[in-house]
Amino acid sequence: MSRRSEPPSGEFRYEHPIEVRFVDTDAFGHVNNATFLSYFEAARAGYYARVTGSPFMTGEHGLKHTFVIAEARIAYRSPVLFGEPLLAGVRFAWVGGSSFAFEYRIRAAKSAVGEARIVADGETLQVMFDLDRNRVMRVPADLIGLFEKFEERTIPRRPRAEV
Repeated sequence: MSRRSEPPSGEFRYEHPIEVRFVDTDAFGHVNNATFLSYFEAARAGYYARVTGSPFMTGEHGLKHTFVIAEARIAYRSPVLFGEPLLAGVRFAWVGGSSFAFEYRIRAAKSAVGEARIVADGETLQVMFDLDRNRVMRVPADLIGLFEKFEERTIPRRPRAEV
């Protein structure tokens, strides 16, 4: 069994407001674990739109390439209840040849429902995909440049896997 990691530290330049809906909750009144992937998705779409100036779209809209999710990891830190105001932070973690990762940190604001705290964090690994050729492609340098400009830092290269 792996040891549980610490939540990501440092600045998240983009935070997306999340409204916890009743449908997001389970029989215990907590936000269902699977719902956090939807929260990551909402944050990722908002972040992409902020950085690039246009909403994330698929090939149906005339795009030549897109990215697809290859892996997702979530660490659940604290239960979330219906009505708690959440902010989902997202940032570019690293870039490889054809893949890159986003990190997420979801926090609850202090409210009548609960205390301020980190409720979940995680990471998604995306792979760039050429829609015309139906295959993986390199991450475009201009896209990396947009994220570096927004983040005001150089995006690190993908860390080497431990053997």
